[in-house]
Parts: sequence; structure tokens; C-alpha cells
Amino acid sequence: MYNLAIIGGGIVGLSTAYSLSLTHPRAKIIILEKEKSWAFHQTGNNSGVIHSGIYYKPGSLKATLCSQGNLSMVNFCEQHGIKYDVCGKIIVATEPEELPLLDNLYQRGLDNQIPVAKITPEEVAEIEPHVRCLATIKVGSTGIVSYSEVSAKYADLVAEKGGDLRLNTKVHKITETSQGLVLTTNQGEFVTDFVINCAGLYSDRITELTQVKPPAKIIPFRGEYYELIPEKRYLVKNLIYPVPNPNFPFLGVHFTRMIDGSVHAGPNAVLSLKREGYKKTDVDLGELMEILTYPGLWKLAAKYWSDGVEEIIRSFSKAAFVRSLQRLIPEITGEDIIPTHAGVRAQALMPNGGLVDDFLIVEKPRALHVCNAPSPAATASLEIGKAIAQKVPNYS
Repeated sequence: MYNLAIIGGGIVGLSTAYSLSLTHPRAKIIILEKEKSWAFHQTGNNSGVIHSGIYYKPGSLKATLCSQGNLSMVNFCEQHGIKYDVCGKIIVATEPEELPLLDNLYQRGLDNQIPVAKITPEEVAEIEPHVRCLATIKVGSTGIVSYSEVSAKYADLVAEKGGDLRLNTKVHKITETSQGLVLTTNQGEFVTDFVINCAGLYSDRITELTQVKPPAKIIPFRGEYYELIPEKRYLVKNLIYPVPNPNFPFLGVHFTRMIDGSVHAGPNAVLSLKREGYKKTDVDLGELMEILTYPGLWKLAAKYWSDGVEEIIRSFSKAAFVRSLQRLIPEITGEDIIPTHAGVRAQALMPNGGLVDDFLIVEKPRALHVCNAPSPAATASLEIGKAIAQKVPNYS
């Protein structure tokens, strides 16, 4: 019998377990993860950026928890000897119509109390000599880290506190009884007083298992990346971003120096034909039909069809992908990049076609569901964990 069961062993599930182990030290905690290792999906395939919080609406959970998480993530890495680098990033306008959008982003940074500064093209040349731009803002608090390494440390700390960590354990059914919630898995049954759903790409499915209708459906978007060949890594010193479309949840194709020294370029954003579909050929007919018959998807497509077409073209045309990169660094060629891993983003979509823009947490008497936690959830993971820990019953 457990007090708290966490479903999902990505960075949010593990950080939640870590926070609970500190705030509820006498509670019996279990984490159930269906894969063979922690942080296997979204966490293990992201770009490793410690975000600043500049993009998010002031006062939103994303803005608040990301800016706080930026600091707590750096402190956590310092405390536990995890390699990181607060290298800063630049966001560049390359077309005249982007200038007012860049100004808006600069103001949002100020509103969110983020260290942001306008810099001249001459100053950009000193930071990123190969970038072409009309105007630029520098965000000094952005950094890079391996979130797989961070997640592994969370797991170690939970284990040290007596938490029960179960890999290869998939939850199939949740039944409410007088004794508690019975979680039926491929490894047997587990009984718990309270469930915390951190299942990422399957968070809406787990919500449904508790007889709760999720407020939004998870729609998977695959982000495909290229990597600069080692001989061309000198073209990018740190992080280079375009001005994003303010109405679209993706940041546009950008350059990211990873903590291992490699440089990734991307991602695009295309509808995945499977919730965990990292390749174009990955298809699950049942999941695909579920996605295609969801009214919200078609309402979203009607609003953003032209953006969607561009993303699909970039997915199938390396030349089109390269052209997007050349807006930032004109001397990039197709010979300079090679395909690398893709990631899949769990994007919550409302029935009316509206994208859930903020973190979405649904509270019920015996369960708490994290129904939307895309980027910057990794950056904010410690703060998300703390916020969840404040919402669950105290078993101490």
C-alpha cells in the first residue's frame, strides 16, 4: 500500500517525486514508468535548453515557474555536480516585419524581469560572427544542460529517500475502491491513496482511466533536427533563435549548442502519426484515427494551414530546411548538416481548436493530473514538482 503513486518517469514525474520526498518524508511513494529507462521520451529527446521564460505571458504558470526554475535548475546542477553552461542566447530579426515582434518580445522579457538587452549588429558579430540580422536581443540567463542527467539525479535522490522506483511498469487500469486506488499494470497491482499523473504524451489517457474527462486531448507533434558536422560547428557559438510567430506554440527553426559540444539545428513541427512516433514511418492506426477524428485538430488546421504546409515541406525537403537556417546564418549549406534524432511534443489541444498555452493541472479528490507540460517544463521541473507537492494530501 502506497500513499502517493506517480505515473510517468519523465523529468516532471521524477521532479515531483523528489519534491514529495522532501515535503512528505513519511509518505510511501512509488513511481511507475512503462519504459526501460527514465526520461525516455520528451525529456530524453529535447534540446537541453535552460530557458529564461522570455516567451511566456506575464503572470502565467509558464512565466512564473520557468523564471524561478531557471535559477533553481542552475543551483541544483551546482549542488550535484551536473555539467551546465549559462551561455546566453540571441533572438534575431532578419526581416523588417519582425522588428515590432522583437520589440514586443523585449518588453515581455522586461515584464517577466528577465535579463534581456537590445544589442547592435556590430555587437552580434562579436558574439555570433556568422549571423545575419537587422536587430537582436540578448537573453543572458539562458543555458544548456543534459536533462537526462538531471532526471537520473532526481531518481537517485528519490531512491535515497526510500521511494519505490519501477521501470517496465505500464498502467492499464485504475479502479477506485474503499481501500484506495488500485493501479493494474503489467507487473501486477499497486494500491495507493493518491495518484499523480505525469504521463506526458499519454496524460489524457491516464486521466480517462480515473473516470475524469480530460479538458484537452494530447496531439503529438514531431520535431525533426539536423546536426552540424564537426567541421562546421564553429559557425555557431551558443544559441541562435529567430523571432517566433506569437500565435504559434513553436519557436521556429533555431541553432542550439548542446552540452556535449554538438550543434543541433531545428526543429520543424509536423503532426506525428503516433504518439511516440519519432520517425516519419512510425504509424499507429488506432492513435492516428483518434487524432484525425478529433474536431479540435481540424479547427487548428483551418487557422494555421499555411504554417502547417511549410512545416511539412521542411520535413521532406532538406533544401527547404536549409533555407530556413540560412535566414540566420547565410553561409550554411546542405553539406554542412546531417539528420539527427527527433523529438515528439505532447501538445494539449482544446475541442474548439485552441492550443493550451499554459501548464495545465487538473485537481481531483484522489488524483492530480498534469494535462499539459511541454517546454519549458524541463527548465521548470523543480518548481512544477514543488507546486504539485503543495496540492497533494499530507501523509506525514
